[in-house]
Amino acid sequence: MTGSPLKDEIHRRMTAAMKARDDVPLGALRMLISAIRYKEDEVGHELSDDEVREVAGGQVKKRTESIEAFERAGRTELAAKEAAEREVIAEFAPEQLSDEAVDALVDEAIAAAGATSMQQMGQVMGAIMRSAEGGVDGSVVRSKVQARLHG
Repeated sequence: MTGSPLKDEIHRRMTAAMKARDDVPLGALRMLISAIRYKEDEVGHELSDDEVREVAGGQVKKRTESIEAFERAGRTELAAKEAAEREVIAEFAPEQLSDEAVDALVDEAIAAAGATSMQQMGQVMGAIMRSAEGGVDGSVVRSKVQARLHG
């Protein structure tokens, strides 16, 4: 099929969902494949498994943002659909780090940079995001770094 075993697995799951007429996973996997193809066109090469996971992580983040927006608007049925799709896509996204692991990365990056003020936030954030390898949402890291550097 493709050069990426993870992409092959996504295609297999999509085919199984199609045969089972399971609309939620089918729709979610179709959108994920579309996002992968878009990214491949953008970068000009076939994505590796790590790059596929990165795209899936982005799709999970989009679903999370949509869920929050739908819940604020009182559209619980749309929030539930997005949550179900997020569950399907999350299987292919990088594993998210625990709060304790993120706290440890934040402490480590602040110590390594010798950061004492918000002026060094970018340096600290960059080190953490590289270390986390897609395993944490940047907004979570930002709030933790801000709390440490302000406190």
